[in-house]
Amino acid sequence: MTKPNPTLHPLTPDEQRFAKMLKALGNPLRFQIVQILAEKQVCITGEIVEFTTLAQSTVSQHLKVLREAGLVEGEVDGPATCYCLNAANIRWLKERIGGWLAGCCEPDTEAVIKNVKKKRSCC
Repeated sequence: MTKPNPTLHPLTPDEQRFAKMLKALGNPLRFQIVQILAEKQVCITGEIVEFTTLAQSTVSQHLKVLREAGLVEGEVDGPATCYCLNAANIRWLKERIGGWLAGCCEPDTEAVIKNVKKKRSCC
């Protein structure tokens, strides 16, 4: 049983989407796959496998998680699947990251944070 916490609220659909994308990127291999796709623009699954030391089935599972999070798109091209970043969703994610935790850790608030840290024993 969890304790009620008046400061917590159910996540909005946008917050759930944001969290799902961040969770997908929380895996180092998936993070690297997104970096590879950003650099190459388009990759066949086999090319992505070459960048890793994992089996194609494992890479395919990671691509599935990225697809379900809306970060990549795949298009069947004959016997292979061609992957690319979902540009609209990547832009959406970048906007959310830029606006997330607004006002936190800005230069003008650092002095306030330092004063609070001196009074407390955190960080």
